Amino acid sequence: MSTYRDLTAPIGSRRAPVLRTAGTRERRSHLTAPRVPTVGIDIGGTKVMAGVVDADGNILEKLRAETPDKSKSPKVVEDTIVELVLDLSDRHDVHAVGIGAAGWVDADRNRVLFAPHLSWRNEPLRDRLSGRLSVPVLVDNDANTAAWAEWRFGAGRGEDHLVMITLGTGIGGAILEDGQVKRGKFGVAGEFGHMQVVPGGHRCPCGNRGCWEQYSSGNALVREARELAQADSPVAYGIIEHVKGNIGDITGPMITELAREGDAMCVELLQDIGQWLGVGIANLAAALDPSCFVIGGGVSAADDLLIGPARDAFKRHLTGRGYRPEARITRAQLGPEAGMVGAADLARLVARRFRRAKRRRVERYERYERYAQARRERDTA
Repeated sequence: MSTYRDLTAPIGSRRAPVLRTAGTRERRSHLTAPRVPTVGIDIGGTKVMAGVVDADGNILEKLRAETPDKSKSPKVVEDTIVELVLDLSDRHDVHAVGIGAAGWVDADRNRVLFAPHLSWRNEPLRDRLSGRLSVPVLVDNDANTAAWAEWRFGAGRGEDHLVMITLGTGIGGAILEDGQVKRGKFGVAGEFGHMQVVPGGHRCPCGNRGCWEQYSSGNALVREARELAQADSPVAYGIIEHVKGNIGDITGPMITELAREGDAMCVELLQDIGQWLGVGIANLAAALDPSCFVIGGGVSAADDLLIGPARDAFKRHLTGRGYRPEARITRAQLGPEAGMVGAADLARLVARRFRRAKRRRVERYERYERYAQARRERDTA
């Protein structure tokens, strides 16, 4: 039988079911959210990163684990998340957990409808984790959490209308307007990478042809470099020599590194990727008219080698160019930790309910102690 002491034990010293999260309709301003530590989780295809983040976006402690093989059950990944959270909770007074998942998350921010790199298909991630942890849980798409972090603490501070584009293996994205993430009716807004920019173009894993991410992403960059190397093109001799003829060893970071060192082919490939990036941004500007585009993800490490050509192409392809204000295009500031920081900060919006419930537990315990003390004094009188 649970005692009052069990209910008020510090987080991390118990393994009880958690309080349910605040309702999906409950929207609280980040300005009034409690300034308490929360845990952010960033789930990718290769790693699970967890960190305790304070109200100013500072990471107090960070842990990382390899993502279990995608052929394994979703429970294996959930076990990894739980262990990381409980480990951090042993050293920090954590009040909520936010999760940024690489996949489609439903409008209720409970189920991961589809994750391309994990075995999650209509997986009720929030409910499953809520039953195993001691704090409220919030789940969102990882691009949404990264965009939130950049708006709160990074390159998007002060912007009313922001679009974030994450360039990695593919292209993800998010939309923020007036301090709200726009998730769409079904929760899957921001999948910019699957806009069709070249009808009948390269086949995309989504099943369509000519998707934007087939021309401006890490995969596109590596594909073009490997094709030139495979064809034994003279312009590829530098990278062929760099990998000692093992064309399969060519990677995106390697191309960026060689471009910085002046390799002409690698510079040209990044310019091509950047130009396609600018074309897509111009299309998004026509549809959404934001004040700022923030470019994040691993490919953005190329910085001006990529973003310079993107700005040029954006100006050339922008509808009504010369007669309208142009959105600012800037690189993200928070790097690979943006998704984790944003997830933790969004979780802070639901932490108030946990704090109130915890306070009620303490009050009940104090009342019980007063009652017990009175009984003891009466019995000894």
